[in-house]
Amino acid sequence: MRRAGGDRGSATVWTALAATALCAVFAAVLTAGQVMVARHRAGAAADLAALAAADHGLEGPEMACRLARRVAAAQGARVVRCALIGAIADLRVEARAGPFAPEVRSRAGPADPAGRPQAR
Repeated sequence: MRRAGGDRGSATVWTALAATALCAVFAAVLTAGQVMVARHRAGAAADLAALAAADHGLEGPEMACRLARRVAAAQGARVVRCALIGAIADLRVEARAGPFAPEVRSRAGPADPAGRPQAR
């Protein structure tokens, strides 16, 4: 035979556990979103900076990399590495979002006159 009131308060425990689980899932989703935003921002900044550096590659690596750093800074990122190999700009860019700072590599340069990409 059961005592009256033996399950009193069990709904409170289940509600607290469910709320904790939902908060954990919500925190994981927010973290994943923040990582994706940082990665996309870094990718966009790297592509734009590499295009800018390749466009000004004839002015020398110093000028091309300076312009790449300016373009990346305007996008909220920073150039970690900039190299101009011939007419090809090779950059590594970092974009910070909260505790995350993904680095993305991007290359840009002229295409072959026939429309084929140049050999690496």
